[in-house]
Amino acid sequence: MIPRPLIILTGLIALAPHTVAQEQSAKNSKPLQTAIHAARLLDVKTGALINNAVVLVDGERISAVGSGLSIPGGARVIDLGDVTLLPGLIDCHTHLLLSRSGDYGTMLLTKSQAYRALEGASNARHTLLAGYTAVRDVESEGSGYADVALRDAIDRGLVEGPRMKVATRGIAVVGQYQPFDVSPDLPDFPHGAQMISGVEEARRAVREQIGYGADLIKIYADWRYPTLTVEEISVIVEEAHKAGRTVAAHATTLEGIRNAVTAGVDSIEHGYRVDRATLELMKQKGVSWVPTFGRRVEAWAVITDEETRRRADARILEIKKMLQTARDLGVRIAAGYDPSEQKHHGSNALEIVDLTTAGLTNLEAIRAATISGAELLGWQDRIGLLETGKFADIIAVRGNPLSDIKRLEQVVFVMKGGVVVKDEHNVGK
Repeated sequence: MIPRPLIILTGLIALAPHTVAQEQSAKNSKPLQTAIHAARLLDVKTGALINNAVVLVDGERISAVGSGLSIPGGARVIDLGDVTLLPGLIDCHTHLLLSRSGDYGTMLLTKSQAYRALEGASNARHTLLAGYTAVRDVESEGSGYADVALRDAIDRGLVEGPRMKVATRGIAVVGQYQPFDVSPDLPDFPHGAQMISGVEEARRAVREQIGYGADLIKIYADWRYPTLTVEEISVIVEEAHKAGRTVAAHATTLEGIRNAVTAGVDSIEHGYRVDRATLELMKQKGVSWVPTFGRRVEAWAVITDEETRRRADARILEIKKMLQTARDLGVRIAAGYDPSEQKHHGSNALEIVDLTTAGLTNLEAIRAATISGAELLGWQDRIGLLETGKFADIIAVRGNPLSDIKRLEQVVFVMKGGVVVKDEHNVGK
């Protein structure tokens, strides 16, 4: 009598070739082809509207784009009707793990990094559903390397969210980042960034952050006044560029902006007090500007003190003037909303709208959130345009955003990498 275990093993061996053949066939099978049809498609490179638009998608990438393209037999057809298709939007200044509801220090003390990561997953989903299929997350705001974990979880399909490039902890000088006014008896009180002093500490911080998964480095060139020296920033840039990473500089004072640009950073974040001479230097050196204009307008709009209100209005007018100067000089302007509270995540398109109030045309503002964003992320070969070979990151809005930019605040369809994550048009069909 043949022992039962041997009978089972023999049966499994006999089935194995068939099972392997099935698995190999599944691997070799061509991905499902999808055809997206819409009344219009905006070519953000040329500004042209393509009527009777069809986008063919093979797997996660676009295989063809055009007007009235023939749809292959057997393809899944998504007919969106009277909408405009655009590339997935890109936010170049976000903090997905930041959901403040009060004091910054209280947030650091009362929320664990695990909880912050879960908040980040929720914020990531809201951001994706708003039509943002890629983000540049510029610092985890005291949640350590949780942004690396969130990025990887999204990449592996564990949670829904946009493609991410992350800056991890950020770098600031000792004593010049939140929280402030902490008792000196609490030397281990958590900070919102990695605090350094001197060239070698700056170098070590960059190496450490890259070692733990940073895609870019975020620095604070100033806070209330210029902080990091040109020498410290130069070392940070040297180490980052050596490893193929870029450097984003928070800079709001004129001297801080100039120090960062002189030292070779890749982007200026905020940059409220920039002047024409510095913008000319930015253009010369290929430095991008992420003005986060909309969030400042929102923050200053609630000021009630008359004198403070007057100064805020003057500052807004000056920023508008510099944005138009940057546009005229050809400085790359990339859209970034800078959300800090849970209610902000998913409202990122307000930045695009506010860029138009600052003097950019609707098309220029859309480019700031597509083409320019892709270039700043170094992903211009993957995203930012609806072109053959790029990821099928596609959104749709009702109406025409070239005539009504606020349409971007009401995205009705989102596809990321060929996967539909939102389709309000076909709900219930």
